[in-house]
Amino acid sequence: MEESPSVIRVHPDPLEPYAISPGWRAGGLIFLSGQAAIDEHGTLVGEGDFDAQLEQVFLNIDRVLAAAGSSRARIVKVTIYLTDMGNFPKIVEARKRYFSAPWPADTIVEVRSLALPGLMVEIDVIAAG
Repeated sequence: MEESPSVIRVHPDPLEPYAISPGWRAGGLIFLSGQAAIDEHGTLVGEGDFDAQLEQVFLNIDRVLAAAGSSRARIVKVTIYLTDMGNFPKIVEARKRYFSAPWPADTIVEVRSLALPGLMVEIDVIAAG
């Protein structure tokens, strides 16, 4: 019998005020909500500093994946949202720093803005459970 989908919980949960789950486990996969440069208390990290924001995004990804019993090494797909495609070279370097071969599948898009003013990057991931 297939396991029912289940929500992934973290405490404190900075997404709770927005009625968003940090992620879901379903069918052997883990689906994370987009992670941005917001710390566990909901405070924006690194305003105007792309590198600091990217570091916080990956801290958040690691935190939610750990709560799900998974890890960054099990990520199979990332979707990256940038407010400035001029940061694309930094994303290429970040892929090499935060992942290893075989590389996750990837989609990257430029967007006009993200959920909160000051956010420069958001990443959602799918990982094996």
